[in-house]
Amino acid sequence: MNLHFSEEVQRARAGKRPLVALETSVVAQGLPYPDNLTAARACEEAIRRAGAVPAPIAVVDGRICIGLDEPSLRRLAEGKERLLKLGSRDLAVAVAQKASGGTTVSATCELAAAAGIRVFSTGGIGGVHRGASEHMDISQDIGALARYPVAVVCAGAKSVLDLPKTLEALETAGVPVIGVGTSELPSFYSRGSGLPLEHRVEDAAMAARIVQARQELGQGGLLFTVPPPEDVALPRAEVELHIASVLAEAERQSIRGKAVTPFLLSGMAQRTGGKSLKTNIALLTNNARFAGELAVALGHG
Repeated sequence: MNLHFSEEVQRARAGKRPLVALETSVVAQGLPYPDNLTAARACEEAIRRAGAVPAPIAVVDGRICIGLDEPSLRRLAEGKERLLKLGSRDLAVAVAQKASGGTTVSATCELAAAAGIRVFSTGGIGGVHRGASEHMDISQDIGALARYPVAVVCAGAKSVLDLPKTLEALETAGVPVIGVGTSELPSFYSRGSGLPLEHRVEDAAMAARIVQARQELGQGGLLFTVPPPEDVALPRAEVELHIASVLAEAERQSIRGKAVTPFLLSGMAQRTGGKSLKTNIALLTNNARFAGELAVALGHG
């Protein structure tokens, strides 16, 4: 696989400094401009403050980029051209057609593993969608988490999902889901979901020991779930009402598949008067902070 490393990532690799992968679908498709650029920069800065080096991953003109320079990041954020939403299955097409796009969790896991990056920070993972029994809409993220030996830091699964079924799917795939300072699965915008977790850690040091042990066993990835910061977290009941309303509208407009998440984020921002956007940016930054701490702890292990 031909990977193109940014100068910052090249220096980090040469100096054996800890790296944290970042997905870029949140920049290319998830958040509106310029909030997407603000969020991307905030995540990178949180990782640097923790002592690690950020490595946003994307495909630019058919080149697999591990780390992005400012013009490339801005290009994804401004969206003045057709940008693909790239899961693992789409990577070969994007490379062959010299296309550009942001990577989702599945593609970022795959490419981070290929680049030797052990920690990856995102907002929320994909999983089993509501109504999956009728339309079988289950994200590639589940398989990628099971297959690639990358520790993924997130605020739980995306709010649009069927969270109990997603948790069951992760268990079936053999992916550990570990709460960070919590024994309950966070639900992206909210700190809780009512779904208990079997395992928890209190800090990055213990998280690093678990990652190291899993990798020594030759197993796949694992998930660390971090609740959104208390001061910006939204009440679960309120979020559920808004989600139901947005999903009903998506159904009326026949919005399916990859288009659902951007539609949900936009609809949530409108219905909450911008509060959900503030929460989204805060949880992305908070996750990046913990991922940076985890990468540093792994480097010291």
